[in-house]
Order: sequence, then structure tokens, then C-alpha cells
Amino acid sequence: MATREIPVPDIGDFKNIPVIEIFVKPGDVVAKDAALVTLESDKATVEVPSPQPGTIKELKVKIGDRVSKGSIIVTLDVAEDAAKTETAPAPKAAAQDKTDKVDDSKNEKKTETPAPAASEKKPASPGGQATDGKSGAEPAVPPGTGAAKHPDATFHADVLVLGSGPGGYTAAFRAADLGKKVVLVERYPRIGGVCLNVGCIPSKALLHAAKVITDAEEGSHLGLSFGKPKVDLAGLRKFKDGVVNKLTSGLGALAKARKVTVVEGRGQFASPHLLAVETKEGIKTVSFDHCIIAAGSQSARIPGFPYDDKRLMDSTGALELTEVPKRLLIIGGGIIGLEMATVYDALGAKVTVVEFLDRLIAAADPDIVRPLSRRIEKRYEKIMLKTKVSKLEALPEGMRATFESADAQSPAPAPEVYDRVLLAVGRRPNGKNVAADKAGVNVNERGFIPVDNQMRTNVPHIFAIGDIVGEPMLAHKATHEAKLAAEVIAGMSHHVWDARTIPSVAYTDPEVAWMGLTETEAKAKGVAYDKAVFNWGASGRALGMGREEGLTKVLFSKESKKVLGAGIVGINAGELIAETVLALEMGADAEDLSLTIHAHPTLSETIFFAAEIADGTITDLLPSKR
Repeated sequence: MATREIPVPDIGDFKNIPVIEIFVKPGDVVAKDAALVTLESDKATVEVPSPQPGTIKELKVKIGDRVSKGSIIVTLDVAEDAAKTETAPAPKAAAQDKTDKVDDSKNEKKTETPAPAASEKKPASPGGQATDGKSGAEPAVPPGTGAAKHPDATFHADVLVLGSGPGGYTAAFRAADLGKKVVLVERYPRIGGVCLNVGCIPSKALLHAAKVITDAEEGSHLGLSFGKPKVDLAGLRKFKDGVVNKLTSGLGALAKARKVTVVEGRGQFASPHLLAVETKEGIKTVSFDHCIIAAGSQSARIPGFPYDDKRLMDSTGALELTEVPKRLLIIGGGIIGLEMATVYDALGAKVTVVEFLDRLIAAADPDIVRPLSRRIEKRYEKIMLKTKVSKLEALPEGMRATFESADAQSPAPAPEVYDRVLLAVGRRPNGKNVAADKAGVNVNERGFIPVDNQMRTNVPHIFAIGDIVGEPMLAHKATHEAKLAAEVIAGMSHHVWDARTIPSVAYTDPEVAWMGLTETEAKAKGVAYDKAVFNWGASGRALGMGREEGLTKVLFSKESKKVLGAGIVGINAGELIAETVLALEMGADAEDLSLTIHAHPTLSETIFFAAEIADGTITDLLPSKR
């Protein structure tokens, strides 16, 4: 026997990185490539394997020690012959870099397809074009064999997930939980995508602050008086960023715990089994057996606007909260536009909303939008419906907007100058931005990727989820699609998309939420229905909160009395809508809801009261004549 010292091998440009796990103890017999310790840098978690079989004689490190290249980890008793012939292997990346790199020294190219000649170069751009003008990116072996490694790939994955928003990270984590080796590619430095970093989560943090301000302003009708709030923008940004950091760092920890490799960069397909990722360190490539595209969407633009001027913002820019403009024009009366209007109005801006259609939040039932419209008409400077901005000019004194009426018979409003303009006219999918054609994936003219009821594209081993597959563009839709795709890939082939409804919420003040059929849709489709509308003026809880403008509306099948749809406007409508979603999914009818005991006094009773109206059993109001 010979005793050999096992050092930290070359692990790249890392020095003084901590030991976070130790897998062995003196006396343990280890095989070649068995993990000895795990090291963690700010970029990756790396397992150091044993270069040869033997018996651990002595540990030279403990958890918390910091090591660099050449630091001794253990001493190993090995056979004399083995000591002469074995050389140290490269470390295996773990967690953020834990899938196997393709390493010639470990003879990992286990395929019958010969490696390309030296003249065949790796892709030189995210688009996957080799420097000789040819794509050298065909997979080494056919899909489905568990060995579709490209000879030159930096990483290989059983499941590659492109995009780490709520859909992407859910897909990655579910696939990892089902035993798959997962690589997650994300363009942002932190997991979470648009939603967590610059969308849903930071906007809700600011909306909460806005609600505190408006509640204080309106305390006088309760007999309470407060001084004018002093807004510290830096403090508000710190609160918002803290919420984002807590969630994204938590996701990073979950990715490490599941041994999901995270690659930061912009990914584009190079072939049906290869993704090229443009990283800060250059192009990295990921070969894969299966892929889930979760690349999301981006803010839509109107051609001709001065996008190089910072006074013209999209939702991301608005969330940066660099200043509160005196006058703010919001182009688009949908959910995003009205949520940001809620924030900036509370912070003191004079807000104008312009919408080309004849009403706000056009997808919702007009009845449940009306209370919101009445409230903000009193607070905002202007709401201009059936109007569009035909021209936007960047002037020294501000952004000059020229308006055009959607109705040729009506005069257009006069041009006005605003300190800032927020463009919120919707989002467009990123289907055309990922070079899907190089993988053979169909993308329609709008940028959506068509999928079947298992989220599979026209290429059998490539799936797509979230905004990129179609409306509604909602995070909670994406997460359910993500689990489905991961489970189908893992062999649960009986699973299919079977959601009966997907709820939508505008986190305005008051909130607007709806699910299932709206009355407008029921009429258009010729669906026979009964409706029950309960005004919150008869709700003890709403009256006690001083917010009785709310309304709960539920549609029932005229024949079966089952729930068809619902809409709620008022405080916490986004929380209340969940009961109606469950009712529709479970096939509940009016009697089921009316016989379900709800706590009193609560806003949830408004759903109970609406069901009693439909069931003809309400006592809190006079029953309708039948």
C-alpha cells in the first residue's frame, strides 16, 4: 500500500473558497470518482472526486475551511500499481454547476458516432453558426437514449429549461425531484425571471405601500386624521428590493439543494439537441435529451416612439422608481397600466390614462370594472377612452403626446406635455428570440409556440410553457404547465392539461378579479345562464372597512345551476376569487355554495350571499321575485 495526498485540482479562477460538505471519514473505502468534499464559491458549488480507489487515511480539512488549488483534502491509502498510473480527474460541478462537463480525460464521449474533426468548430454565436458557416451542432446520438451529448458541449442535461421565471424554475425543480439531471438557463443574474425580478413581485410590494398611503389619506371618514405621508423613495426602493432579494435568494438555495445547474446568459438553439448560451465568459453550450422552453414575453412597443429617452418607460423602468413625476401619462388601460397608475397616484403624481378601447380592463366583465372606474375617475387627472397616442415627441420640457380619437366622428383631445410616459400596451412572446427554427420548433407569426395538451411542441422532445405558448400570460398558468411538462418528460404520460379555468387579478384599488365565463362571453356564445349579483353595501364586513363599493357576481348554468364564472371587485378580490375557481373545478352548484358555512362577518360571505340569491334562499336581502 502507498499513501497519497489528494489535493484540490484546478477548478478555475477560484481561491480561498469554503468547504461546505465532507462525504468521507477515516477508514472509508472509496471508489474512483466518489465525491470527497463539496466546495462553494459565489458562482458555483463544486464536488471534488477521488482520483482513484482506496481507503481514507486522514482528513486534512473540516467544514468551513477555505481551500485553493493544491490544498490537501485527504490522504488516501492506495495500491502500489494504482498510485503509479492514476491521475486526478477534473472536479464535478454541483448545484449551480453540477451536471457533468464533457471531459476527455474521463472518456465521457460514450457514443458510436466519432468525434468531429479538428476543423469542425463549436458554434461561435448564440445562433449556433460555426465559424466555417456550417452548424456543427447535430446531436451525437438519437434522442431518448439518455446519451444525447454533443461532443463539444460544455454541459449535458436530461432536461434543459430555458428561462427561470415561475414556469421555468417550477419545471426545473419538478424535473429534478423526479430524478432528472437539470440545467436551467437564465439571462438575469438571479433566478425568477421577469415576474420575480422586475414584474409581479416588486409591483405588488409597491402596491402595498400605495394602499397604506391611500388608507391613511381616507381615514377621515373613520374619524381618524393623519399628517401627509412623507415618501422616502430610497427607503421604498430598499423595501421592494428586499422582497425581491429574499425570494430570489431562496430560489437559488432550492436550486442548489436539488443539484440544478444554473447557467447565466442568453440562450438560443443551435440544433434540436444543443443550446448556445451567450455568457459573460463567452459562449457555453448545453446538450440535452429534453428541453422545456419557458422564455416568457417582453413589453410590447409602438413603432416610432423615442425609446432612447429615459422619460419613456416600460413596466420595468416604472418599477425602478427613480422619481415621482408631476404629470404621468400611462398608455394602456389594462392590468399593468392600471396597477402602476395605482402606485404613482398614491405617491403624488397626476395620472392620465389613455385607452384605445371603450373601457378599462377589457377582458373583465364591465360590471366588475365599473366600481374601479368610478373611484379612479375622482383621483386621476384624466381617463381618456377610445383614444390613442398617435405621436410622442421628446422635448426639453417633457414628452409631448398627440392624441387621436378611435371614433372618427369625435374630436381628438388637444396635445399635452407630460414629465414621464409609461407604455403599457401589453406583452409579446419571445418565441422568435430563441432561434427555435434551428431546433425545428414551429413559431407562429405572433411569436407564440403552439403546443399540444401535454405542452409538447412539434418536435417531440421539446416542450414549451408559459407566456410563450399563448394567453393568458399569467405566472400561475405557467407553473401548472411547468409541472405537467416535467411529469410527462419523466414518464407520467397519462397527464394532460385539463384546467377548467384560470383566474385573473388586477391588483388595483379596489382589486378586480374574475374567472370562468364573463357575462359578455356567455351572451356571445349563446350559453344559457342565471346570474346573481351581491353588492357589498349589504356586507357588514365591507361597511366596517368603509369600502362598500365592492360587488360579487356569479354566473350559474340555467339548467344545472353549476358555477360557470365569477367576477369580484373590492378589497382582497384577488384572494376571494379562489373559492369560485375551486367551485368551478369541482362542479359545484349554487346550493353547494349556499350550504357551505362561511365565517361571519367576512368578505367571503359575499360569494355565499350571491349563491343564496341564485338558490332563492337569501334572508339578508329581499328574495327576487320568481
